[in-house]
Amino acid sequence: MDRTIRWGVLATGGIAATFTEALATVPGAEVVAVGSRSLESAEKFAERFGIPRAYGSWAELAADDGVDVVYVATPHSAHREAAGLCLEAGRAVLCEKALTINTREAQELVEIAEERGLFLMEAMWTYCNPLVRHLAAAVADGVIGDVRAIHADFGFHGDFPPTHRMRDPEQGGGALLDLGVYPVSFAHLLLGEPDSVDAWAHLTPERVDDTTGVLLGWNSGAVATLTCTFTADTGAPATISGSGGRIEIPEGFFNPERYVVHRQGETPHTVTFADVTDDGLERGTMRYEAIEVGRCLREGLTESPLVPLAGSLAVMRTMDAVRERTGVRYPGVD
Repeated sequence: MDRTIRWGVLATGGIAATFTEALATVPGAEVVAVGSRSLESAEKFAERFGIPRAYGSWAELAADDGVDVVYVATPHSAHREAAGLCLEAGRAVLCEKALTINTREAQELVEIAEERGLFLMEAMWTYCNPLVRHLAAAVADGVIGDVRAIHADFGFHGDFPPTHRMRDPEQGGGALLDLGVYPVSFAHLLLGEPDSVDAWAHLTPERVDDTTGVLLGWNSGAVATLTCTFTADTGAPATISGSGGRIEIPEGFFNPERYVVHRQGETPHTVTFADVTDDGLERGTMRYEAIEVGRCLREGLTESPLVPLAGSLAVMRTMDAVRERTGVRYPGVD
């Protein structure tokens, strides 16, 4: 721990608050600035969390030389603008998922980061979760043989009015980019980018998806069936089936408490979050992605091996393909 990582937080909504609370549990991390398009909002956020500097514009936060890395917590429709502004000002960036609204914008951010030699990472906290990392390593080691099928789902019931961002195509609305990014990323984590993409969606009157089903295929013979919705609470289970058994995550696969290994001819074995980490803190925290960012910055890395940029681009390509097949278009960017 050779230096403190000084964080800036861009935006002041619920996810920004959750992340800032998580940072308070990370050794060697300090939130030193917050920026919003509203100075009043930034000052209230700063007072709430004891942050010394508050800015009424994204540009002022980006220009703060006392900030090492900026956490971008805006809706994904603004990620290209906000993260790009920070990168161009010389700041490392942790950007909420989905990384951007489409592959073109994501590629632009990656190119800016590469040109300037700056760190950039998508905030796919699932990839940094100790239990998910343990599961992925077990699958790679063949604990259930060759993966043949993945089933993953993420849904909740949200009674959103037509004006809500989740139903607004101008803000990248729909279930896919907010919720579907999790099952898609989970399948990519275990099998890589698919060779085939098919999908179906039910669209709202605003022409964004409230429910989407995705079928991914790999030339190896593996398949993934993935669903997302904001019309029903699904519990977010996942199952990975292989030639020698299966792994079940009963609920909340994106931030699991446990997973169960079923091997042919053996008694099922449960692995819990507490089994794979000894830090004594609750699993429902975003601290692990912050720890990974700090580690990378201290080691001089420009991307994380846990959440590589090539992987984030591959997920964006898959989601672009899903939207192409379901007819979801975002004005001004597609």
